Amino acid sequence: MTMKQQPMKKKSAAKLALSTLSLSALLALSACSGGDNKATDEPAAVTETETVVVEPETPVAEPEVVTPEPMVEPEPAEVPVVETEAAAEPVVLAADTGAKLYEKQCKVCHENGLLAAPKFGNKTDWAPHLVKDIETLRMHSAKGFNKMPAQANAEVSEAEVYAAVDYMVAAVS
Repeated sequence: MTMKQQPMKKKSAAKLALSTLSLSALLALSACSGGDNKATDEPAAVTETETVVVEPETPVAEPEVVTPEPMVEPEPAEVPVVETEAAAEPVVLAADTGAKLYEKQCKVCHENGLLAAPKFGNKTDWAPHLVKDIETLRMHSAKGFNKMPAQANAEVSEAEVYAAVDYMVAAVS
Protein backbone atom coordinates (compact mmCIF):
# COMPACT_ATOMS: atom_id res chain seq x y z
CA MET A 1 0.00 0.00 0.00
CA THR A 2 1.04 3.51 -0.62
CA MET A 3 1.22 6.29 1.95
CA LYS A 4 -1.85 8.07 0.59
CA GLN A 5 -4.07 5.00 0.91
CA GLN A 6 -3.39 4.53 4.63
CA PRO A 7 -4.70 7.96 5.77
CA MET A 8 -7.72 7.51 3.51
CA LYS A 9 -8.47 4.11 5.08
CA LYS A 10 -8.17 5.62 8.56
CA LYS A 11 -10.58 8.45 7.62
CA SER A 12 -13.04 5.98 6.09
CA ALA A 13 -12.87 3.75 9.14
CA ALA A 14 -13.41 6.72 11.44
CA LYS A 15 -16.44 7.83 9.40
CA LEU A 16 -17.83 4.31 9.43
CA ALA A 17 -17.39 4.02 13.19
CA LEU A 18 -19.01 7.41 13.74
CA SER A 19 -21.94 6.51 11.48
CA THR A 20 -22.42 3.19 13.29
CA LEU A 21 -22.31 4.92 16.66
CA SER A 22 -24.82 7.55 15.53
CA LEU A 23 -27.17 4.93 14.15
CA SER A 24 -26.97 2.92 17.38
CA ALA A 25 -27.74 5.98 19.48
CA LEU A 26 -30.68 6.85 17.23
CA LEU A 27 -32.12 3.36 17.50
CA ALA A 28 -31.69 3.37 21.28
CA LEU A 29 -33.47 6.71 21.58
CA SER A 30 -36.32 5.63 19.38
CA ALA A 31 -36.74 2.43 21.40
CA CYS A 32 -36.89 4.46 24.62
CA SER A 33 -39.39 6.94 23.31
CA GLY A 34 -42.26 4.51 23.28
CA GLY A 35 -43.85 2.68 20.46
CA ASP A 36 -44.90 -0.23 22.68
CA ASN A 37 -48.27 0.80 24.06
CA LYS A 38 -49.09 -2.45 25.84
CA ALA A 39 -50.38 -2.19 29.41
CA THR A 40 -48.04 -3.38 32.11
CA ASP A 41 -49.00 -5.44 35.12
CA GLU A 42 -47.51 -2.96 37.57
CA PRO A 43 -49.30 0.34 38.05
CA ALA A 44 -47.18 3.43 37.76
CA ALA A 45 -46.25 5.01 41.06
CA VAL A 46 -47.65 8.52 41.38
CA THR A 47 -46.42 10.85 44.05
CA GLU A 48 -48.66 13.44 45.59
CA THR A 49 -46.52 16.31 44.36
CA GLU A 50 -47.19 15.52 40.72
CA THR A 51 -50.07 17.40 39.19
CA VAL A 52 -51.23 17.32 35.66
CA VAL A 53 -52.67 20.50 34.29
CA VAL A 54 -54.73 20.26 31.15
CA GLU A 55 -55.32 23.59 29.53
CA PRO A 56 -58.31 23.91 27.24
CA GLU A 57 -57.44 24.70 23.67
CA THR A 58 -58.32 28.16 22.56
CA PRO A 59 -60.80 28.05 19.72
CA VAL A 60 -59.51 29.26 16.40
CA ALA A 61 -61.70 31.92 14.89
CA GLU A 62 -62.70 31.10 11.37
CA PRO A 63 -62.35 33.92 8.88
CA GLU A 64 -65.60 35.64 8.08
CA VAL A 65 -66.71 35.08 4.52
CA VAL A 66 -67.77 38.34 2.98
CA THR A 67 -69.44 38.35 -0.39
CA PRO A 68 -68.96 41.61 -2.24
CA GLU A 69 -72.05 43.46 -3.28
CA PRO A 70 -72.45 43.93 -7.03
CA MET A 71 -71.34 47.34 -8.18
CA VAL A 72 -73.95 49.46 -9.85
CA GLU A 73 -72.75 52.19 -12.16
CA PRO A 74 -74.66 55.43 -11.65
CA GLU A 75 -76.33 56.84 -14.72
CA PRO A 76 -74.62 59.99 -15.96
CA ALA A 77 -76.55 63.18 -15.32
CA GLU A 78 -77.49 65.43 -18.20
CA VAL A 79 -75.85 68.46 -16.60
CA PRO A 80 -72.70 67.61 -14.63
CA VAL A 81 -73.01 68.87 -11.06
CA VAL A 82 -70.04 68.24 -8.82
CA GLU A 83 -70.68 68.02 -5.09
CA THR A 84 -68.11 68.19 -2.33
CA GLU A 85 -68.06 65.75 0.55
CA ALA A 86 -68.37 68.41 3.26
CA ALA A 87 -71.34 70.26 1.81
CA ALA A 88 -74.18 68.88 -0.29
CA GLU A 89 -74.27 72.07 -2.36
CA PRO A 90 -72.95 72.04 -5.93
CA VAL A 91 -69.52 73.59 -6.40
CA VAL A 92 -69.61 76.72 -8.53
CA LEU A 93 -66.41 77.24 -10.48
CA ALA A 94 -65.30 80.08 -12.69
CA ALA A 95 -65.84 79.55 -16.42
CA ASP A 96 -62.11 79.41 -17.09
CA THR A 97 -61.21 77.02 -14.23
CA GLY A 98 -60.59 74.11 -16.62
CA ALA A 99 -58.39 76.19 -18.91
CA LYS A 100 -56.37 77.57 -15.98
CA LEU A 101 -55.75 74.10 -14.51
CA TYR A 102 -54.83 72.76 -17.95
CA GLU A 103 -52.23 75.51 -18.38
CA LYS A 104 -50.90 75.05 -14.85
CA GLN A 105 -50.81 71.27 -14.51
CA CYS A 106 -52.18 69.21 -17.42
CA LYS A 107 -50.24 70.87 -20.22
CA VAL A 108 -46.97 69.27 -19.12
CA CYS A 109 -48.03 65.85 -20.41
CA HIS A 110 -50.92 66.60 -22.77
CA GLU A 111 -49.02 69.12 -24.91
CA ASN A 112 -46.23 66.69 -25.83
CA GLY A 113 -47.92 63.32 -25.29
CA LEU A 114 -45.75 62.31 -22.33
CA LEU A 115 -46.62 58.97 -20.66
CA ALA A 116 -48.88 58.19 -23.66
CA ALA A 117 -51.18 61.12 -22.79
CA PRO A 118 -53.49 62.14 -25.64
CA LYS A 119 -52.28 65.45 -27.07
CA PHE A 120 -54.49 68.45 -26.51
CA GLY A 121 -56.77 69.08 -29.51
CA ASN A 122 -55.65 65.92 -31.41
CA LYS A 123 -58.84 64.01 -32.33
CA THR A 124 -56.89 60.87 -33.30
CA ASP A 125 -55.16 60.68 -29.92
CA TRP A 126 -58.42 61.30 -28.05
CA ALA A 127 -60.61 58.89 -30.08
CA PRO A 128 -59.98 55.78 -27.89
CA HIS A 129 -60.60 57.83 -24.74
CA LEU A 130 -63.80 59.42 -26.02
CA VAL A 131 -65.32 55.96 -26.45
CA LYS A 132 -65.61 55.93 -22.66
CA ASP A 133 -68.22 58.11 -21.01
CA ILE A 134 -67.20 61.47 -19.57
CA GLU A 135 -67.68 60.28 -15.98
CA THR A 136 -65.05 57.55 -16.51
CA LEU A 137 -62.59 60.07 -17.97
CA ARG A 138 -63.18 62.41 -15.05
CA MET A 139 -62.73 59.64 -12.48
CA HIS A 140 -59.52 58.37 -14.13
CA SER A 141 -58.12 61.90 -14.16
CA ALA A 142 -59.01 62.63 -10.55
CA LYS A 143 -58.06 59.25 -9.03
CA GLY A 144 -55.39 58.12 -11.50
CA PHE A 145 -55.44 55.29 -14.05
CA ASN A 146 -52.63 53.32 -15.74
CA LYS A 147 -49.81 55.84 -16.34
CA MET A 148 -52.02 58.82 -15.46
CA PRO A 149 -51.28 59.92 -11.88
CA ALA A 150 -54.11 61.14 -9.68
CA GLN A 151 -54.65 64.86 -10.19
CA ALA A 152 -57.04 65.57 -7.33
CA ASN A 153 -55.07 66.34 -4.18
CA ALA A 154 -54.91 68.81 -1.30
CA GLU A 155 -54.28 71.70 -3.71
CA VAL A 156 -56.62 70.70 -6.57
CA SER A 157 -60.21 69.61 -5.99
CA GLU A 158 -62.01 66.93 -7.97
CA ALA A 159 -64.32 69.61 -9.35
CA GLU A 160 -61.34 71.48 -10.79
CA VAL A 161 -59.98 68.28 -12.35
CA TYR A 162 -63.42 67.57 -13.86
CA ALA A 163 -63.45 71.10 -15.32
CA ALA A 164 -60.03 70.52 -16.90
CA VAL A 165 -61.21 67.22 -18.41
CA ASP A 166 -64.28 68.96 -19.81
CA TYR A 167 -62.01 71.67 -21.27
CA MET A 168 -59.76 69.11 -23.02
CA VAL A 169 -62.70 67.05 -24.32
CA ALA A 170 -64.37 70.20 -25.65
CA ALA A 171 -61.21 70.98 -27.62
CA VAL A 172 -61.61 67.74 -29.66
CA SER A 173 -65.41 67.63 -29.90
